[in-house]
Amino acid sequence: MHLLKWLMSSTAGLMLISCVTINIYFPAAAAEKAADRIIEDVWGREVETQPQSAVPDTSQARHSIPLAMQVLDWLVSPAHAQANLNINSPAINALQAKMKQRHERLHPFYQTGAVGLTSDGLITLREASAVALKDRNTVNTLIAEENQDRKALYAEIARANGHPEWEADIQETFARRWISNAAKGWWFQQGGSWQQK
Repeated sequence: MHLLKWLMSSTAGLMLISCVTINIYFPAAAAEKAADRIIEDVWGREVETQPQSAVPDTSQARHSIPLAMQVLDWLVSPAHAQANLNINSPAINALQAKMKQRHERLHPFYQTGAVGLTSDGLITLREASAVALKDRNTVNTLIAEENQDRKALYAEIARANGHPEWEADIQETFARRWISNAAKGWWFQQGGSWQQK
């Protein structure tokens, strides 16, 4: 009886495996590392590096998985594990350099809370009264240019990796990492409200 059950489950598993199309899923951990490297380059060493989400240890759970699922996991895992993000293209490097140069001018406005980090990976004028009237047009221009370059960066990373459909995932990853790496005292949006680190 056990042999028959085992044969049926193994046959069903092999049929399942034969129908599987291996997709390269969005490499979230690689995206976080790439985002952190870019953010550190743009903002410099002042950033607060927060640990990335821990990956749970599944080595004990693997023994309780049916054989067919272990085989499927073995076939799919190499494709997933090899996924990595290329963040070294001329377009990405040019955007990064512009953002780094602009950061020197934006930095004082992050410090005063005039400019804040949005939950969608962009920045905005959070407190207009914290900017002298004579500087408001300059700050608004800096914000518009920064947001334009950030959007272009997210799109370019997706394009450079041959997956333009990853753009939203990349932007979402950067949104979290900008906030995680923000210096103490900077303002960020979370759940629709402003908070200070």
